[in-house]
Amino acid sequence: MTDVRPTATRRPRPTGTGPGRLVVAVYGVLALAATTRGVYQVATKLDEAPVAYLLSLAAGLVYAVATFALATGRRALAWVTVTVELVGVLTVGVLSLVDVGDFPDETVWSAFGQGYGYVPLVLPVVGLWWLWRTGRGTTADADSADPSPRQPLG
Repeated sequence: MTDVRPTATRRPRPTGTGPGRLVVAVYGVLALAATTRGVYQVATKLDEAPVAYLLSLAAGLVYAVATFALATGRRALAWVTVTVELVGVLTVGVLSLVDVGDFPDETVWSAFGQGYGYVPLVLPVVGLWWLWRTGRGTTADADSADPSPRQPLG
């Protein structure tokens, strides 16, 4: 006799639940802070440091999209935005220390997020780890209550 059991499927866990709520909350706070700062800087003094202020606004928008993606479980969008965030903070972090002329004022990502307690440097690493961890998923077996092999009757 053959053993006919449904196959187990692996489903990713939601990214915005459990400890993911804290990740989403930190992203949300940073999105609000960076976007507000960027909008103010672009609106009032763009001519003083256009590169820095536009980067602050861009960082805020990246954080906002990442917050949305993580909170709603849009994994592909979250992977892209969190990766862009990591590349951005590393690139701007290096450039702000090497080429000070383009960064006469700080951005969210200047000096690897020093002005924000290095949260912009640590957060994408945590975000990528969380996406990887929740993406491994859990095994959902339709008959998980009885994990023993089937024995033929009689």
